[in-house]
Amino acid sequence: MIYVSFVCICLTAGFPLSSSLRMKEQPVDCTQPGLPNCTVNNCSDMVTERDRAPTGPDWAPEQIGLDKHGRVPVVNVTWIMKTDASISTLCGSQINVVEERTNQSLCVQFSFSMNNVLNPDSNRWTFSLDEVVVEPGHKYTLTVFNLPEPHIGDYRIRRKITIPRCDDTRIQKAQMCLENGSLWEPNMSVTIFSDKKPKKLSVIVGFETAKYSERYCVIIQNNGFLHSINISKENRTLVNVTFEFDLWQLSQCEIFITIKPFFLRCKNNCWSPEKISDYCLYLPPRTRIIKTVLALFFSAVCLSCLLWRPCYKDLLTTSSSATKEQPAVIQILERKRVLIIYSCDHPLYKHIVLKLCAFLANKCGTEVIMDRLDSARLGVLGSIQWLECHREQIESSSDKILILCSPGVQAKWRAMCGDKPVFLREDIYSPVGDMLTPSLSLMVPHFIRSTTFEKYIVAYFDDVCSEDDVPSPFKIAVRYKLMKQFEDVFFRILDTEKHEPGRVKQIEGLSENKYRECPSGRALHNAIETFQAYQLEHPHWFEDELRESLDMEVEETSTGVCESSMPIAGPRTCCVQNSVQVM
Repeated sequence: MIYVSFVCICLTAGFPLSSSLRMKEQPVDCTQPGLPNCTVNNCSDMVTERDRAPTGPDWAPEQIGLDKHGRVPVVNVTWIMKTDASISTLCGSQINVVEERTNQSLCVQFSFSMNNVLNPDSNRWTFSLDEVVVEPGHKYTLTVFNLPEPHIGDYRIRRKITIPRCDDTRIQKAQMCLENGSLWEPNMSVTIFSDKKPKKLSVIVGFETAKYSERYCVIIQNNGFLHSINISKENRTLVNVTFEFDLWQLSQCEIFITIKPFFLRCKNNCWSPEKISDYCLYLPPRTRIIKTVLALFFSAVCLSCLLWRPCYKDLLTTSSSATKEQPAVIQILERKRVLIIYSCDHPLYKHIVLKLCAFLANKCGTEVIMDRLDSARLGVLGSIQWLECHREQIESSSDKILILCSPGVQAKWRAMCGDKPVFLREDIYSPVGDMLTPSLSLMVPHFIRSTTFEKYIVAYFDDVCSEDDVPSPFKIAVRYKLMKQFEDVFFRILDTEKHEPGRVKQIEGLSENKYRECPSGRALHNAIETFQAYQLEHPHWFEDELRESLDMEVEETSTGVCESSMPIAGPRTCCVQNSVQVM
C-alpha cells in the first residue's frame, strides 16, 4: 500500500503569512499515478527513524516564469529520486527555499512510502514544488533532502538561483512589473526652434504616457543649469511639455532631457528615459556663426595661456607656494556652518562620522550641526521642527548641508519609495531614533526643486562605502569621495573657487596624504581603517545590523563610541542648537 502526505508551508524568521515568499495555490495537489491520497500536515509532525536513511535526490532544471493567471513571478522546483536500494527506506522529501537578503524561508515537506523503484511509466520518481511566488531581482537558496535524514554525512543538495528583473521577457508582464513600468515605451521626441528674436529658445518634449503612472517630471540640464516641469497624465496618451529659455542661460550646445515617471511600485526610483539634443543646430545661421566665432576665440585664448605659462613658471610656482602657505585653520569673522545628514549604519561608522565632525571643527574651524550632539534640544523640538529650523537658516545664509551616503542611506531611501521598511540597530539604541528618514523627507523636495545645488554637498567615504550607496535624487549632483576629495569639499563649504586663472589654490594639511598629520585627522584615518578591517572580516555586516521591527530588547553593543568627547558650542537663535566648533 502506498501512502503519501504533503506537509505544508512554514514561514520562519518571524515573517507574516502575507509575505512575498509563499505558495501561489493552497492546498497543493500532489497526487500522481502510483502516489495517491495526499494530505497536508505540519513539517514538524513527521517522526522517522534516522538509522536507515536513504541517499539524496538529484536536481532537475527549475523553471522561472509567471503563474497560470499571468500575474506574479513564480519558480517551479523539481527533483528526482535515485534508483538505488535505499529507496526502500525513503519516507519523504523536504525542500527549503530561503531568500538571501531577508533570510525569509519557505519549508515544504513531502511524506510518502513507496514499494517500487520506478513509477508506473518506468521512469524515476519525480517531485515538483510549483508556483512558489518570488520577487524580481532577488536571490534564493534551494535545499532538498530525503527523509529520514542520516545522523552522519550530508545528503542535501543545494542550488542558488537569481530571479531576473522586470526587463526579462519571462516575467515582464507580471502585475508588479507592469506597475513598475516594464512595458512602458515613452517614444520621446524633442522639437527645438527659436522665435523671431534669436535670444529666445523653445524646447518641446513629447512622450507617450504609461498606464500605471499618473505623474511625470520632465527635466532639462545644461552645464549646471537645471529646469523641471511636473505634469499629470489626465487620461492623455500623448503629452507635450514646452520649455522656454534665454540663450544666455545655456552655455553649451548639448542639452540633457530626462523624463522621470512615478509608477505605483517604484515611486521616485523608476527607470527614467534620457535624450541628448544639440540646440545649436536649430539656431539662425547668424547666431551659429557668432557662437562659432566665440568658441574659436576662447580656444585661442586657452592656447595662448598654455604657451604663455612656461615663460612664467617661476612666477606661478611662487603664487602656488603662497597659496599653500595659508593657515590650516582659516580665521574668519563668521565661521561657516555645516549640517551633517547621515545614517547610523554601525557603531564603527558612527565613530567615523563623529571623527569627521571633530576634524571639521578642530582643523578647519567649521561649526558642525549634528543630531547626536544636540539630542536634548532635539527631543524638546522634535525631529521635523529641529531639521526645518536648521534648513531655513542654511537656505538664508551661505552655510551648507553635507549628505554622507552609505548603505543605510540607500536602504532607507528605497524604503521611502515602497521597499521593505528598514530598522537599524543603532537607530533603536539612539535616544533621537532614526533622523535620516525625516531628513530625506524634508530635504529631497527642496533639493529636486533647486535650480542649483550650491547648498548641498553629496559625499561618501569610498574606503567603506561606494557610489552605489548614493540615492538616485542625489546622483544629478557632484559626488565627492572622502577623504580623497576632502579639500574640494572644504572649498565648497567656504564658497570659494579652488581653480582660478593661472593657479590652483590649496590649503595645507587637507589633502589625502596630509590630513592625517594632525591629531584629529589621524583619529579620523584610524576610524576609517578600523571599520574597513571590520568589513573585510564581516562581509554581511549591514544585514547583521538590520532588525525586524522597533519592538525588540536592547542589547549591549560590542563597540561603543563616546559622543560626549566632542566639543560642543553654545546656543544660537531660533533652534537654540548645539554645534561643534573650535574654541
